Amino acid sequence: MTATAVASRIALPPLPEQPTVSVIVCAYTEERLDNLGALLAGLPEQSYGAPETIVVVDRNPALAATLEARFPLATVVENDGPRGHAGAANHGLELASGDIVAFIDDDAVPADRSWLAWLVDGYDRPEVLGVGGLIEPRWLAPRPRWFPEEFLWVVGGSHTGLPRERGQVRNLWMGNMSVRRAVLDEIGAFKTSLSRVGKRPFGVQETELCIRAAQRWPEGVFVHVPRARVLHDVPAVRTTFGYFRLHCYDEAVAKVWMSRHVGSQDGLSAERDYLTRTLPAGIARGVGDALLRRDPSGFGRAAAIVAGAGAAGWGYARARLAGGAVDGGA
Repeated sequence: MTATAVASRIALPPLPEQPTVSVIVCAYTEERLDNLGALLAGLPEQSYGAPETIVVVDRNPALAATLEARFPLATVVENDGPRGHAGAANHGLELASGDIVAFIDDDAVPADRSWLAWLVDGYDRPEVLGVGGLIEPRWLAPRPRWFPEEFLWVVGGSHTGLPRERGQVRNLWMGNMSVRRAVLDEIGAFKTSLSRVGKRPFGVQETELCIRAAQRWPEGVFVHVPRARVLHDVPAVRTTFGYFRLHCYDEAVAKVWMSRHVGSQDGLSAERDYLTRTLPAGIARGVGDALLRRDPSGFGRAAAIVAGAGAAGWGYARARLAGGAVDGGA
């Protein structure tokens, strides 16, 4: 199919040669103020050009006042919608004027000045609905030797199994993603019922939005560009086995809830491949490291994969039995 034919079937307005970009950052706590300050100070230095920067503060007027005083180039507003990440992001969308809307977490920073340029570069075909990049964990405490690469998503990182080079993915991740504004105008914003609220390790609002967009435009694609890197803080509290297990459980519950909106065929398509290919390969790699490379932590990584899959399976089963309405907790 030619590019013209794809553009006709997508039926979205083409992006200008130099599309404008709005960056939305959602914040709620002073605990991340140092990193947030570094992020906001660095965004005007991006090589693509200073983006429109919107910071939405969720239920913390003191933090909003501090940011407004320190960063006059950014638009700082308080979330007036539903509490949580999705509600704050939706409020930011109401203010954003860019042709492309990018999202980055308040505990992350671009790895270099070319972050936005690589994201924008990904929109080189009319069927590209959104572009995301690599989220590289920045461990603030020693990384546990048992922590498997396949579960880096637990701490907000990009896990083994994602494309190592530019490639198509089912969904992007809100810590480092961008979407054409026209897509959001057509299908609507994030579903707040699927949002992370506060410190609870829960939230699949971006996954649902990407699936909803793909259902609207079957010819459309979301693209993962690893060179568009951000560094994401991982505090000590996220390195415990209890956090690991809880997040695996919660993620499965969230996916059941999400499937009620988009259907289980699309809602769990990537998870099936992850369970049948990525995790078995990770177990084999861990055991191989232990036996062949004499690295005993390989057994720990293999065991953690089994435990994570088990916690997710328990959450999935409970949520399905409860009709998709299960209170978290393993």
